[in-house]
Amino acid sequence: MAERQATIASSSGLHARPAKLFVQAVKEQNVPVTIAVEGGADLNAGSILSIMGLGASQGTVVTLKAEGDGADEALDALVAFLETDHDAA
Repeated sequence: MAERQATIASSSGLHARPAKLFVQAVKEQNVPVTIAVEGGADLNAGSILSIMGLGASQGTVVTLKAEGDGADEALDALVAFLETDHDAA
């Protein structure tokens, strides 16, 4: 199982627009992906309800996990997404 950590860069955290865009990015991957905050359960990263429920604000470190062919590449792309401020003008 591949695993990566990422720090949320968007000023609104994983809420509203960044959450929607992240879920779309997860669904474009060909592997199931989970996301968790420190001390939290692994949640389905492709679920907007799971993402909104994380309460991940700017600066929160999350752990992404994926398994299967292409897992490393999928996680690399998702880390890059999370570490980009999607609220910047």
